[in-house]
Amino acid sequence: MEAKAVRQSKLIYWASGIVSICGIIFEVLFGALGSYILGDGVKQYTLTISLFLTGMGIGASISERIMKNLITAFVRVEFAVALIGGFSSFLMFGITAFAPEGSEALFLYTVTFSIGALTGVELPILIRKANEIGVELNRSTARVLFSDYAGGLIGGLLFAFYLRPQMGMVKSAFIVGVINLSVALLILWLFRKEISYLKIHMVSGVLIGLLLIAGVLFGEEMAFSFEQKLYKDPIIHMEDTAYQRIVLTKEQGDTRLYLNGALQFSSSDEYRYHETLVHPAMAKASSTENVLLLGGGDGLAVREILKYKEVESVTVVDLDPRMTELAQTNFHLLQLNEDALSDERVNILNRDAFKYLEQTDEMYDVVIVDLPDPNNESLNKLYTWEFYSLIRNHLKSEGAIMVQATSPVFARAVYWTISETIASTGLHTKNLHIDVPSFGNWGYVLASRTPTSMEQLAIKAPTRYLTQDMLEALTVFGKDEDKDIEGVELKPNTLIDPHLIEKYEQAWKNY
Repeated sequence: MEAKAVRQSKLIYWASGIVSICGIIFEVLFGALGSYILGDGVKQYTLTISLFLTGMGIGASISERIMKNLITAFVRVEFAVALIGGFSSFLMFGITAFAPEGSEALFLYTVTFSIGALTGVELPILIRKANEIGVELNRSTARVLFSDYAGGLIGGLLFAFYLRPQMGMVKSAFIVGVINLSVALLILWLFRKEISYLKIHMVSGVLIGLLLIAGVLFGEEMAFSFEQKLYKDPIIHMEDTAYQRIVLTKEQGDTRLYLNGALQFSSSDEYRYHETLVHPAMAKASSTENVLLLGGGDGLAVREILKYKEVESVTVVDLDPRMTELAQTNFHLLQLNEDALSDERVNILNRDAFKYLEQTDEMYDVVIVDLPDPNNESLNKLYTWEFYSLIRNHLKSEGAIMVQATSPVFARAVYWTISETIASTGLHTKNLHIDVPSFGNWGYVLASRTPTSMEQLAIKAPTRYLTQDMLEALTVFGKDEDKDIEGVELKPNTLIDPHLIEKYEQAWKNY
């Protein structure tokens, strides 16, 4: 093969790998966008993968008709991918803020299918071009596909460990669009003798490039103003981590924390939630020397735990290091948690709670479970018989467990399923609920190896809401929030049968 043909074929292989990296990044980016804005991450990633692959199949079918002017076709496809993909995140936030409800889902699914279809057109064109240059078809197909698959792995790793946590979803989309465009312009120049209307293509590429660069420089700031409309109060901090999107808002002294768009607390009433989460369990346990907190990376539950002088050790297991770092450095969070996470008695472990319990030999007097609601597969495993059995196995004989268990009013079947799952491990349970104005009616499950008599519990720490006299009243449920739910079978939630997710989705879809 001539030296020129060798260079051209190598360029095609490199191009296939790079556009594959871009394609997989767009695919997972769309899944992340859907998970953040539309909720139900498993559903959104499933739809994204399905639509993207379907689009690729249709795109590959369409590519059969492209037998001439292969380089021109490839360049035009890349221009389209760069423009549509680059502006996808930016427009998604804009549509979410201003368009009628449902428009954001339609837009996301349309863009996902479109980018998938364009990606499906790319590879057959490159394979035919490699064959046209003089590479044997079987070799050209194998090499282009190798570059494509290898690029897919690189793209996924780049998005998960660099682009999303460092650049955010808006800037990442624009940057990937710039990469797609750069490949197109490089191919356009090196194969310029084969391009008809070269000047028009060059000018179009430059104009698209200017739009994308403007997006990289200013798009995130504009999208921030769009996203602000999704929240009641002004955003004072926002970042994407490897695990979630953290947003802090503040208005007239009310600081609020949102994770992936879901409210975690309001400073106006969080003490109600956290006092009920912590103090009944601390009162039930015969000793409070060694405490385990699963979740609670904001430090507010730790603040309540440290009110007990007998506490010698608090182990906080929270997956996201950025959350616990923020709770130790952000002025607004420090005001609320009273710098609890910096206390010498506190040991922070940024690990998966399930894996931690599987691997540790430590036994605890009190276990507080302050985890996000079970709205996806990864969180569901933290609401299963297997998980609660692990907690039981690390609980001392006279210890106590408290689990936040969502709302018995808004998600009645979910709450009682969680309670049933905990009870199925052999623990005795007590059901509590309170009113948290920013959340509504919220439920908890107190569990231990021995039955609990609420009137015998004594709150031995200062509180703003919880009183000794009201403890027993917390166990009283109305007819529309009690365990007797017509037509609903309550059974333990397990890893094999994770029916809690479906119950949760059905319960909260109207709220």
